[in-house]
Amino acid sequence: MIDLDDIVRVYNSSMQPVHALRGVTLKIYEGEYVAIMGASGSGKSTLMNIIGCLDRPSSGHYTIDGQRVDSLDEDELARVRNRKIGFVFQQFNLLPRMTAVENVGIPLLYAGVSHPERKTAAEQVLRLVGLGDRLDHRPNQLSGGQQQRVAIARAIVNKPQILLADEPTGALDSQTAAEIMTLLDELHTNGMTVVLVTHEADIASHARRVIRLKDGHVISDTSSPSGRAG
Repeated sequence: MIDLDDIVRVYNSSMQPVHALRGVTLKIYEGEYVAIMGASGSGKSTLMNIIGCLDRPSSGHYTIDGQRVDSLDEDELARVRNRKIGFVFQQFNLLPRMTAVENVGIPLLYAGVSHPERKTAAEQVLRLVGLGDRLDHRPNQLSGGQQQRVAIARAIVNKPQILLADEPTGALDSQTAAEIMTLLDELHTNGMTVVLVTHEADIASHARRVIRLKDGHVISDTSSPSGRAG
């Protein structure tokens, strides 16, 4: 599903070049549940942005679902993102004046889906994430955990092949975080490829595979068939 070959990412600053990734090579297969860990500055967010087609490597090759994407233009990258990838971020990034249904329907709007179909699909995924009784609530009428559930529903409404979650529990209390991780576990159990970026070991332990980065290098890559690897 994801094939990264010798990925280098260098940012040019006014002082000196910043080497965020230094030759990362890895494969993530369909249906995997992977956590990417590392301290601040390790390169994990840069790696997530490249996997998510939000950034492009300085050198190296990136193939997603058999398609080379490292050389695509911005419009082509946007189409890949909208069709293949769902994003969940630490900050929920919901539009405050829109209801839950309207927020979830945004990716379908970009995909050219009609309003009735958007509404039906958004309601279905909101029920899937346990918010069937909050369809017409706006973000300020929802708790943090409920807002993140809306964000997850928005991420999966297009039925993407890959769900990328960047510190998805970072803004939540421990109990709510556990509920969100249970939801991500269920999505993986139902067949979705999940890639999780976190610096928290207890969150990473939900994954079946943990990749650790340091100074732009992969320093370990371990698997546990049952998850909760620690």
